[in-house]
Amino acid sequence: MTAQIGDSRLAQRLQRETEGEVLFTPADRGRYATDASIYQVEPIGVLVPKTAADVEAAMAICREEGVPVLPRGGGTSQCGQTVNRALVLDCTKHLRRVLNVEGETARVEPGITLGALNEALKPRGMFFPVDPSTWARCTIGGMAGNNSCGSKSIRYGLMADNVRAIDAILADGSRHVFGEGLPNTDLVARLHALGEREAAEIAERFPEQLRRVGGYNLDALTPAARAAGRGNLARLLVGSEGTLAFSAALDLKLWPIKPRKVVGICQFPTFRRAMEASKHLVTLDPEAVELVDRTMIELGRSIPIYRPIIERMLIGEPDSLLIVEFHGHEDGPLLAALDRLEEMMGDLGLPDMVVRATDAAFQAEVAEVREAGLNIMMSMKGDAKPVSFIEDAAVSLEDLPDYTERLTAVFDKHGVKGTWYAHASVGCLHVRPVLNMKDGGDVRRMREIAEECFALVREYKGSHSGEHGDGIVRSEFHESMFGPRIVRAFEAVKDEFDPNGLLNPGRVVRPPRMDDRTLFRYGPDYAALPVTPALDWSAWPGPQRGLLGAVEMCNNNGTCRKFDANVMCPSYRVTREEQHLTRGRANTLRLALTGQVPGGLGGEAAVEAMSLCVSCKGCKRECPTGVDMARMKIEVLAARNAREGVPLKDKLIATLPRWAGMASAVPFMANLRDTIPGLAKLSEKLLGLSAERSLPRFRRDAFRDGEARAGSGTKEVLLFADTFNRHFEPENLRAAVRVLAASGYSVKPAQGEGSRPLCCGRTYLAAGMVEEARAEARRTLAALSTSDAPVLGLEPSCLMTLRDEFTALLPGAESEALSKRAFLATEFLEKESTLPALKPVAAAAHIHGHCHQKAFGAFPAAVKALRRVPGMEVKPIASSCCGMAGAFGYEAKNIEASKAMAELSLLPAVRAAPAGDIIVADGTSCRHQIQDLSGREALHSIRVLERGL
Repeated sequence: MTAQIGDSRLAQRLQRETEGEVLFTPADRGRYATDASIYQVEPIGVLVPKTAADVEAAMAICREEGVPVLPRGGGTSQCGQTVNRALVLDCTKHLRRVLNVEGETARVEPGITLGALNEALKPRGMFFPVDPSTWARCTIGGMAGNNSCGSKSIRYGLMADNVRAIDAILADGSRHVFGEGLPNTDLVARLHALGEREAAEIAERFPEQLRRVGGYNLDALTPAARAAGRGNLARLLVGSEGTLAFSAALDLKLWPIKPRKVVGICQFPTFRRAMEASKHLVTLDPEAVELVDRTMIELGRSIPIYRPIIERMLIGEPDSLLIVEFHGHEDGPLLAALDRLEEMMGDLGLPDMVVRATDAAFQAEVAEVREAGLNIMMSMKGDAKPVSFIEDAAVSLEDLPDYTERLTAVFDKHGVKGTWYAHASVGCLHVRPVLNMKDGGDVRRMREIAEECFALVREYKGSHSGEHGDGIVRSEFHESMFGPRIVRAFEAVKDEFDPNGLLNPGRVVRPPRMDDRTLFRYGPDYAALPVTPALDWSAWPGPQRGLLGAVEMCNNNGTCRKFDANVMCPSYRVTREEQHLTRGRANTLRLALTGQVPGGLGGEAAVEAMSLCVSCKGCKRECPTGVDMARMKIEVLAARNAREGVPLKDKLIATLPRWAGMASAVPFMANLRDTIPGLAKLSEKLLGLSAERSLPRFRRDAFRDGEARAGSGTKEVLLFADTFNRHFEPENLRAAVRVLAASGYSVKPAQGEGSRPLCCGRTYLAAGMVEEARAEARRTLAALSTSDAPVLGLEPSCLMTLRDEFTALLPGAESEALSKRAFLATEFLEKESTLPALKPVAAAAHIHGHCHQKAFGAFPAAVKALRRVPGMEVKPIASSCCGMAGAFGYEAKNIEASKAMAELSLLPAVRAAPAGDIIVADGTSCRHQIQDLSGREALHSIRVLERGL
């Protein structure tokens, strides 16, 4: 811990006087210096509190030391409210319990995510309805800080309408419960006096918009609010962005779940037609009406995971979509609502322009695209990105068409394009002009656009902050929005709660300028170090041959923090630490590549951040901006090797394909490590390979390329025999030969000149030995380019190397062509629909997908192929990484993390499977992990298909 906390007095006191985790290294501070906004402010340090008592102790220490405090949830804020020169309190690791549920009220800790809360409430038939698109990773404390809204605010209101009470720790250390019907205190009396004094000004200056989250909710203090039952002082804390108090616990208003849903996707030829239709569609009493514009449609199409969903959502080539949701308890009324929607579209001159989504799977896919909207917009490559600063201004629905048209004219005047998305039902559209925040001219343009936009909002009596809060980017504009008297009242409230400015200073009141570039992620001095990457990154523009541009694709949106994601991020799932998150790693690399943390690309900070990355490639597919951390890890290890050399253990594993043949010739000798007592312990001491693990056993009957000659079909396929199946499980390759031949193919071996088998280079890449991997790729590419036959493999990590890393090792037409004809065997057979009629196999098969299978969209094909076996019930296991991940799980330093990854979902599912059921896993590592930790044998899917021949 000493290495982490450094030698500052504050850090030492926190270490002594709290039980929390104290993080003060430059890399730790750098990882908490950003949120999803354009800003970067390095904190003084970070505390991850274990209890509310830790928070109270830390606040007392900071009060004595004169250090500000910043409570932080998921760090996904758009406006800069979760970055500050302060001690950050990260509540997400430990303060995430549901403390009590009674009737229609739940008491929760601030670090619980909305997704986790609703999962816990589901058995009770209840849910918490405020649903921002970040629901799977945003925290309740952060939502309260922002006064979050979400797509269903038209029905359920804002966070302020759904928080019954807040158990708050104030800056002076006192603890108060703010809620309904509670006794008055001197503080409450003073606040009510302020509300009474300013009631007329509040009524005059506060816009009459549902989506008004700017400033403090002073209206809760007025006599009129108290008389109308809206004087709950929890409303005042909601939306205060951590500037008034720390929320130790929150009482939330719960609602009964409506179990049924239908969705209509309305198509519009122009953006204005969509805006004009909004006021009519809301009369149908929908749960939500969400906009998707042309830019988002096209960007979504460019992302493989979203392309098929987008295509299914469209009729022709619309310019804009409005996604209309109806929720209820019975199908009949909901289907009638869809009928009325279609009738209304016809009345609006757009007949037959509704895509009906009535099945749950399609609805979930549509919701996924809609929720990823902001991040899909950020998938633009290059320095110019859609920038959040006027994003969520809200106006009345009647004014929406004119407002959006006039705002587009502002963009045209300044020569920029804008992207539009979100909540058409309440007049709150997420609009982001595309600007380059590294360019001083565009920064000036940003301010000019902001001033003109907010002037328009005031003209339409709208709200300049309709969902994402104030932070740095909007607090400055409160005076022009509300007038000086209201802003002085905001300041008076702040001073009542926090007279010494301990809590998140400079946010909401007394803010810096929004265009102060010293606060930017890309400040005036931002510059790339002279780095030459080992791989090709030319798909991304910018310095370091595109590497920095690829790293900068991470916009800190935090999708990698989701626990419902398909794969990513397995290391974060078991540690819940920012360092071991795709976002945390990307921030570490960006700081390293620009000299903001010591050591550069191959330095200790970067290497440590990658230490638990299992190269699952989940981020490549699931990150909305396509951050490929597995490829970036190769760069880090290559840079480390250049500085320090290749560790012996890494070199031994990397060269496995070269010596595996000799080991198979003398398997008794090769397998001695796990047969002679003491050798496993010695291998742990010398090489770091855990003595708890058995190693894969070399086989004397290793697969020979000559065996891959079978079948008399007219279409040829090349079988790529990987090192692992070749030497450890040759029966899988033999099964593949049988199945492919029975499917009508002429099977040939994928082989080159000489006796040494072809190799994908994966083991070299995993060790950062890029030149050795490039040599293997060159040899393999030369051999496989002599034919245009499909290349089929069994091991996902090896086969997908041909499809992915070869294009980064040897960019060009040959590697691109190979990537398009390299398939996993089951993926190919399902794509071609060539499996023969199979005999029944009366068993259930529980199938776990290898991470690379999922990352490249090949897992569904394996499931479908198995479902062609008559009588077999195929059950996909909802799992992330198995935790073995090549050599990762064999290393003593990783053993606990490896086991924890497996225990998240895979092993419980395997143990729950009846003894007679089949366990299926296509990854060598996955099969070994399952065998090692559960005692169950797992089969490759090709062997299950062989049973049906």
